[in-house]
Amino acid sequence: MGHRDSQVAIAKTILALGLAIVSAGCAARSEPPRRVVLVAAAADLKFALEDILEEFRCLHPDIHVEVSYGSSGTLYAQLVHQAPFDLFLSADMTYPRRLVNEGRALVETEFLYAGGQIVLWVRSSSELDVESLGEQVLLDPSVRKIAMANPRHAPYGRAAEAALKSLGVYDRVKDRLTFGDNVAQVAQFVESGVADIGIIALSLALAPSMQSKGKFWFIPREAYPPIEQGGVILRHAKDREAAELVRAFLMDRPARAILQRYGFLRPGE
Repeated sequence: MGHRDSQVAIAKTILALGLAIVSAGCAARSEPPRRVVLVAAAADLKFALEDILEEFRCLHPDIHVEVSYGSSGTLYAQLVHQAPFDLFLSADMTYPRRLVNEGRALVETEFLYAGGQIVLWVRSSSELDVESLGEQVLLDPSVRKIAMANPRHAPYGRAAEAALKSLGVYDRVKDRLTFGDNVAQVAQFVESGVADIGIIALSLALAPSMQSKGKFWFIPREAYPPIEQGGVILRHAKDREAAELVRAFLMDRPARAILQRYGFLRPGE
């Protein structure tokens, strides 16, 4: 078994063990949630954040966390126009910092929660040997569409574009690129057959519901700038105390462990 194969196997095993712990659940709520926190979150967090919030509910059954997912740039644009969110979890720390500089978010609540990673991902039924060929699989004549998030507003799209250029294949494949609004949509393009291969977040490739649907190759971390993911509480948050509890939990050990199981790096790693 090669080094990359070992990485994949270890990641999947650790994730499975972690999910077994999460599935144990917690005591049933004695009363319905009375407080609500609205979260705008980057699409790469979809599966990991669901597991994190399961843990959070065990500690804070009185708080209901409602999440809307999208590309970080699109969510930022909504927040600029006063979208009613309390907490913003971005895949690019640039956006939360802009909100702080614009007076729309609280500087003291700014935080980093993870670093992201990207992979080349194909359907399980695909004959493309992505795990062995790596970036060279993109040059296969049978590859007609390569999906990636739109780099204009999606941090994972910018990382994908940088990786293609760093790996020396961008000019040869740019005419075959198709863009999704966010990295989760890219996975849908590949899964549905709209695209033959995609560049997605490792966190999506490792999600239990995705593992049987695809196979992937780790894009070397040195091929793209660090994906620095962080968040901030909005100045107009209706229940700042509840938002602070969610923020604090995201930086605590249980949440960090879940993020690592989904392939996220520790901040600054």
